[in-house]
Amino acid sequence: MIRLITLATLLVSFNLQAKELDLGSKIPLEDIKMLDISGKKISLDDVKGENGLLVIFSCNTCPWVIKWEDRYVELAEKYKPKGIGVIAINSNETNFESSDSMDKMKEHAKDNNYNFYYAMDEGSKLAREFGASRTPHVYLFDKNDELVYRGAVDDNANKARKVKKPYVANAIDAMLTGNEIKYASTKALGCGIKFKN
Repeated sequence: MIRLITLATLLVSFNLQAKELDLGSKIPLEDIKMLDISGKKISLDDVKGENGLLVIFSCNTCPWVIKWEDRYVELAEKYKPKGIGVIAINSNETNFESSDSMDKMKEHAKDNNYNFYYAMDEGSKLAREFGASRTPHVYLFDKNDELVYRGAVDDNANKARKVKKPYVANAIDAMLTGNEIKYASTKALGCGIKFKN
């Protein structure tokens, strides 16, 4: 009986996670307001730039995030001036009272020189709608609000200097020059997003 209950719970939890957003999809829930570390309520529509939007589902403590987040800063530094809006979204709802609280998010952003929006996804609404499952999990939208890339930041979380395939940077460069994105979908590697059932 206990095994059946456990299996049923796992199946329900699995089904709560939506299918990952298809390439070509429009930005979901772009008008939903989220609390940013600035203290303001912002939406994806507020953040997007004239040439696109980079959305990174992230958090404060995942080892994968910690390995990659310096590259978030580099991406924002390089592409915000080129009209790409950048936002990190924390959807770890079960941790909002502890390691992923707004105070901890502010502290984490300051300690890591975040130069982009960092907002709290109450109810993990955006993560569910995007089908995001990991931190980090990246989504890039073009100037027409269509998804053109989803997946990992690059092919080497451990050593930035050994990256051979900078997926996000290559996708943005291709998008901005009107070229085909060679790797439009890659596997997101990271910690599971902490959803509440």
